[in-house]
Amino acid sequence: MGLWTLLEGFLLLANALAILNEDRFLAPRGWSFSDVSGLQRAKSLKGQLIGLIYATQYLRVPLIVLNAITILVKLVSG
Repeated sequence: MGLWTLLEGFLLLANALAILNEDRFLAPRGWSFSDVSGLQRAKSLKGQLIGLIYATQYLRVPLIVLNAITILVKLVSG
């Protein structure tokens, strides 16, 4: 496993987190951003994961660019 494969794996994970819908998937399971209120809950593991999910949802445009670059590299390199 090389560095490129590891980066592709992280890109796939970021894509998976970016497409999660709060109303349909996260809120019924208690993982909405409004559930994590206060400083103590925000520092917990669940609060950190919810913050990561919301960060990837805000970075959708850079994810699209990274996906396009990855596709182009795969097309050129084979």
